[in-house]
Amino acid sequence: MPERRLAVIVLAAGQGTRMKSATPKVLHRLAGLPLIQHVLETAGALSPDHLVAVVRHERDLVVASVLESSPAALIVDQDETPGTGRAVEQAVAALPADFDGDVVVVSADVPLLDHGTLADLLHQHRGDGAAATLLSAVLADATGYGRVVRRAGGDVDRIVEHKDADEAERALGEINSGTYVFTVSALRTHLPRIGSANAQNEKYVTDMVGLLTAADEKVGARVVDDAWRIEGINDRVQLAAAARRLNDRIVEHWQRAGVTVVDPQTTWIDRDVSLSADVEILPGTQLKGATYIAAGAVVGPDTTLVDTEVGEGAVVTRTDATLAVIGARASVGPFSYLRPGTVLGVAGKIGTFVETKNAEIGDGSKVPHLSYIGDTEVGRDSNIGAGTITANYDGVNKHRTQVGSHVRTGSHNVFVAPVRIGDGAYSGAGTVVRKDVPAGALALSIAPQRNASGWVEANRPDSAAAEAAARAERTTD
Repeated sequence: MPERRLAVIVLAAGQGTRMKSATPKVLHRLAGLPLIQHVLETAGALSPDHLVAVVRHERDLVVASVLESSPAALIVDQDETPGTGRAVEQAVAALPADFDGDVVVVSADVPLLDHGTLADLLHQHRGDGAAATLLSAVLADATGYGRVVRRAGGDVDRIVEHKDADEAERALGEINSGTYVFTVSALRTHLPRIGSANAQNEKYVTDMVGLLTAADEKVGARVVDDAWRIEGINDRVQLAAAARRLNDRIVEHWQRAGVTVVDPQTTWIDRDVSLSADVEILPGTQLKGATYIAAGAVVGPDTTLVDTEVGEGAVVTRTDATLAVIGARASVGPFSYLRPGTVLGVAGKIGTFVETKNAEIGDGSKVPHLSYIGDTEVGRDSNIGAGTITANYDGVNKHRTQVGSHVRTGSHNVFVAPVRIGDGAYSGAGTVVRKDVPAGALALSIAPQRNASGWVEANRPDSAAAEAAARAERTTD
């Protein structure tokens, strides 16, 4: 098979009105990535000499996403002439004049198309010496798709769009996927000849097929076995269906790699998540972004982790965490909220109804109950009492609280930052700490308790409490 230079054109100019969204269609996310980045990654796996993205609608947003994924991509702005034919024509014009290879054309809204399918298409195209080769599929219901019309001997004759098809053509089940390989010479020769006399008054790249066959140029087609690989995303229903299919594949991949997923139907794993063997994922769990979970950890149920690292043997239950680090053998949850900058040390604990933010909690230290710990450093083997608040904001600036190692703080404490609690210090229940506590000291800020005898009888004489108190006094007497 001859090896030739390669260019890939990604069509990303469409508005995607059926999404009914302020977000450009190609920027809607699937398994954590915009649709277009899935396509760019697949295109890049072919190692093309040139990668071209054709843009128009919400141009700047789309370009930013393209360059994030493929910094070397060439950006082409589609002009006022509508249609895929015009988009490809402008992209080809942007290629170097001496480029003489093949051109793969893909759509930015077909995210499940994989590298292997594209590579097979290119291999067939080059092996057949074709001027064009298209990717097709056979569907039970082909409504809305362009139909592949073949000659009596089985060769491809033309493609007709659904809106332009007659009754016999609409009865055909083989559809055009919108993915092609052309020789660049064929494109340069025939693209200028494409007109717009059709139902949508657009220049269709599909018209290339009819022009090539009329000129006795060879046009091939490769039928994919799995039609879902070439399905485009045009509305939210199709987006959800693609998300489910891709997630099923991701979950299965991790199961075969040694991860226990108790309920695949309620477990969602983004494409960039990394899991080790012997991780256990319980129902209702979402793993997003670049989350990493080490061997032996148990996550879930009902847990969402975003860009979060979980250490070996940790247990994370009913927790929402973003940009957090959870140490080996640590315990988090249930009902914990870990905000960005949370770092929990080895064998540490963040417990029930605890919120943390920009907080470093050392090895073996615990924040077990009902607390807010923000902009805080906690040393090793300290225990933060239930109901503790680090008051880190003065209305203008954030301040830090520093808690040493082997500290024991009482319940319902407030640490008014900036403040430092030294190693080995204690604080009493209900203490408001407004100044530094020396190492080994006991901090107290409460007044001595005073009991006003007879208060209920004097102030609530006819209440049930007064009657109960009177009975208790008679019993005591």
